Amino acid sequence: MTPLAVPDHLVLAAATLAQGIEYVGALTGVAPRPGGRHVAMGTHNALLKLGERLYLEVIAIDPDGTHPARPRWFDLDNGDLQADLLERPRLVHWVARTADLDRAVARCGYETGPVLPFERGPYRWRITVPDDGHRPGRGVLPTLIQWGVPEHPADALPANSVTLAQFAASHPDPTPVRRSLTRLGLDAAIRVTFDREARLAAMLRTPRGLVAL
Repeated sequence: MTPLAVPDHLVLAAATLAQGIEYVGALTGVAPRPGGRHVAMGTHNALLKLGERLYLEVIAIDPDGTHPARPRWFDLDNGDLQADLLERPRLVHWVARTADLDRAVARCGYETGPVLPFERGPYRWRITVPDDGHRPGRGVLPTLIQWGVPEHPADALPANSVTLAQFAASHPDPTPVRRSLTRLGLDAAIRVTFDREARLAAMLRTPRGLVAL
């Protein structure tokens, strides 16, 4: 059975974009490439290819951007997360791609937030964004995206030897999380175990060996 969604990208948040690029470059041996601005959210990003139509997004608040009228996505306005990011960048979330966003939202079994349209350069997409900017499932359940153009950001990124080897998470209430992932066909994409804290972890194969985000 074809899954309703597949992993699209991992989200690594940083206090500044330069900090995030330097962190990933030092860890993997390959620096993310600057992407662009999300004007409506007051953020900007850099991207690192992790495989076919899969990438790592380094994201940060854009100091030159306009402060949005609403909370930024991925909890970037959350004070506790901002304090954590002052220590180092963090893998905070992930995004899953679907060819039928409305069906995925209806089927997933968790509150995704409304679907909003965005664009950046040649890319157009619709994505779920909760009104308060929180990450579903404390970051463990994915934001859902549907690209509106044939081009995908990973297609334009240079080939490298960095790939995703393993993706896992912990959550204080993993049973409904696993249920929602199964509804989307994502249960094989990420292993979710019990812990008192919600966390994401990704193991990457890199020129410097296996490294963990």
